[in-house]
Amino acid sequence: MGAHQEKKLVEERKHQNMQNDTKTSQGQWGRAWEVDWFSLASILFLLMFAPLIVYYFIMSCDQYQCSLTDPLLDLLTGKKHLSDIWNRTPMLTYRAAAIYSLWVTFQVFLYVSIPDFCHKFLPGYVGGVQDGAVTPAGAVNKYEINGLQAWIITHVLWFANAYCFHFFSPTIIFDNWIPFLWCANILGYAVSTFAMIKGYFFPTNAKDCKITGNFFYDYMMGIEFNPRIGKWFDFKLFFNGRPGIVAWTLINLSFAAKQQELYGEVTNSMILVNVLQGIYVLDFFWNEAWYLKTIDICHDHFGWYLGWGDCVWLPYLYTLQGLYLVYHPVQLRTDYALGILMLGLLGYYIFRMTNHQKDLFRRTNGNCRIWGKKPEYIECSYMSVDGTKYYSKLMTSGFWGWARHFNYTGDLMGSLAYCLACGFEHVLPYFYIIYMTILLTHRCIRDEHRCSSKYGKDWKCYTAVVPYRLLPGVF
Repeated sequence: MGAHQEKKLVEERKHQNMQNDTKTSQGQWGRAWEVDWFSLASILFLLMFAPLIVYYFIMSCDQYQCSLTDPLLDLLTGKKHLSDIWNRTPMLTYRAAAIYSLWVTFQVFLYVSIPDFCHKFLPGYVGGVQDGAVTPAGAVNKYEINGLQAWIITHVLWFANAYCFHFFSPTIIFDNWIPFLWCANILGYAVSTFAMIKGYFFPTNAKDCKITGNFFYDYMMGIEFNPRIGKWFDFKLFFNGRPGIVAWTLINLSFAAKQQELYGEVTNSMILVNVLQGIYVLDFFWNEAWYLKTIDICHDHFGWYLGWGDCVWLPYLYTLQGLYLVYHPVQLRTDYALGILMLGLLGYYIFRMTNHQKDLFRRTNGNCRIWGKKPEYIECSYMSVDGTKYYSKLMTSGFWGWARHFNYTGDLMGSLAYCLACGFEHVLPYFYIIYMTILLTHRCIRDEHRCSSKYGKDWKCYTAVVPYRLLPGVF
């Protein structure tokens, strides 16, 4: 009996050690295993207030000409009550629900049913079936990269309708903007809830799941790393890229059409916003295969943070500049408009070239030239859950020698250009640059915490060589 108990204790200890090893190894990727009080408080705050923030911004434009202070002043002085504001808010309509359902269904169809053909005739474009990065469990998922194709088909149909068929008005998105908001929320909560249930009961890969036992944290940050239905429908890639980002340029076009309808012209500021944000969207789809190696796909689990965020937060708050310009048309001086255009293009150049350098370095395993010279790098190693040792290189030359996240610096320059196009009368259009600064700074810290855990002493060597995160000599 004693021998049996001793054997049982040894087996339990061995099992516990295996679990600890798994957690240690998986801790190198994605979200945490355990929830501290600050993380839980932050998550509860976002779950409660993020939907209200989106509603407040959209309502302030609809009822207060985009003023963020007037609604609060009305409520504080007793001029209006919450019920007054709510009663003036457009509700969900059957028409909006039908249009939104058709939109999402169409994007699902384009995603899963039409294999990519753009890579066959566009030089330099990488589409079709591509491998993702190694997951914590050591798996490598395959993806059908066809986002550019979906964007092109969608926009060809949009312009064909606007100029030939006239089935619906180009202002249809603006005209149903708040009813669509309720549709987007329903989809966001539905897909997030489904993802959590799926993660608990029928995950795609159980070894790539993380369950803390805290309902709110698991719901927010996600359980499954790569939830999928069938062979090709990947929740993370679909909701990160479609329907929100495909819609981004359509939303801006609808805002421009509304400006034309209301004022008889489209201002140069609206054109700037459409062009600069359109470049960003097209860049995303042109480099969708590269996107498989970014933090969103490689390290984030799929929960409310991505599910609801991609359905609601992205399309509604990333397009505030265009919405603002419908209510406050701004005609910029030519020199000022050119300055903003140059800032946006320079930011895009830095963003794209920094990412291009990293992608070239990875694809060639360092056997390339960056700025005319062989790149410098630091050798690193890390372990997956199954105990396999992997090797990696961290580049320390080119833009990556200036700062560890210089691509984010370019992204912030572009974000500032969008906001400057709106003038200086209201704070609302500047929410984007404020939010992106917080988001990307937090992402820097989160990514570096993960890299420190993943690479250990190798990461310390890297940060010693490249000491700054975003701005050389400053931060």
